[in-house]
Amino acid sequence: MLERYHCPVPFHIVRTRFLGNIATPGQQVSPMDMVKALWGGELPLFDSLDALNELLGTLVMGLWNQLTSHQERSAPFRLTRLEVTATRDGLAQMALLRRQEIDGFVDGLFGPAAELELPDRAHRALDALSGARALMETVQEVALDLNKPAKSIDLADTLKHVRELTRIAEHEIHEAVLARARARRQFLEMWPATRSTIH
Repeated sequence: MLERYHCPVPFHIVRTRFLGNIATPGQQVSPMDMVKALWGGELPLFDSLDALNELLGTLVMGLWNQLTSHQERSAPFRLTRLEVTATRDGLAQMALLRRQEIDGFVDGLFGPAAELELPDRAHRALDALSGARALMETVQEVALDLNKPAKSIDLADTLKHVRELTRIAEHEIHEAVLARARARRQFLEMWPATRSTIH
């Protein structure tokens, strides 16, 4: 559906951007605003109201609502699965995908804000994600640099490391989401309830 309406943001980034926004402590953007942001702030043109409803149903009622389940420990988040061969191109493709997914999560979490108040565990998760992103960028650069020698065993070992980094990134994204969900619940539990006067 994203391809049909020429969305400039690939699906793997849409997923993590939505998840980041679900977890944000900042001025939370509505799902509808997040959908519009995929096209630069305005929805694409539709042939009919049914077509618009189909897109919104898929992205909001489907994807967005599905991603909210990751606020529970029993529903771990998984990054996009991609089978690649242990070649330069395969490594570069996998490293780029992971870097874009991490960027999407951080973009959704922060939105336009330069800084956020986050629980300590979420801060640690972002630090770990920053390190994973930097390693993915290095892997991509080295894989694409034809001046660097690359033996098949080195490529296979590097691919194993990238897969391990994938598991770490998934865990840290989920921990950041869980930390924010816990903080939100604690805040709501402490919020004083006042009885309004009935006239």
